[in-house]
Amino acid sequence: MDLFGETTNWKTKLEPILSKYKGRKHPLDYQNTYQLLVMVVLSAQDSDANINKIAPALFEKYPTLKSLSQTDAETFIPYISKVRNYPTKAQWLLEIAKTVQNDEDIPLTMKELTALKGIGRKSANVILRETHQPAEGIIADLHVIRVAPRIGIIKESKDGIKTEKDLMQVLPKTIWSEIGMAISFLGRETCRPKPKCDECTIADSCHYFATEIA
Repeated sequence: MDLFGETTNWKTKLEPILSKYKGRKHPLDYQNTYQLLVMVVLSAQDSDANINKIAPALFEKYPTLKSLSQTDAETFIPYISKVRNYPTKAQWLLEIAKTVQNDEDIPLTMKELTALKGIGRKSANVILRETHQPAEGIIADLHVIRVAPRIGIIKESKDGIKTEKDLMQVLPKTIWSEIGMAISFLGRETCRPKPKCDECTIADSCHYFATEIA
């Protein structure tokens, strides 16, 4: 059941944003799976723009997981010191590097990714989507947490895990891989805290637009 207490064909209603954003690269400016993994861990409770800013110097110094596995916290931390909660994230990344060792051994399943320090379901879903793996969930970042209830797909929750679970119950698995980022991009560009409803391609299907604007 969705927010309206009925079964809605959300796949059809969300098709405009699925088509618009399908396959668009995540805003983190990564070049390979190793960089994606590191940047996803660093981006928790921080902005993608900030992580993109520190990434070039970081990856020039540590171009592979192997090189990261051979350093220590004291040497590593200066490269991420402008990132929120950097002491803890440094520990996570160094432990991941020592555990996985090689870029080609980075796991690409939900179970294996979430077994690594600092990687929860949201981060794992991003990595799976960006590496074109079968979806095992739906990306539920801060934008999705805000926008999905506003559209009317699910009820409001501040908890990302609950948001993801509720979306998985309502949306068909065939769109899991793309719908999270599609809603996220919608939230970044159009459905801002002060939404630009006149620019939205799914306004006709939106609970907020129907009750607050129309």
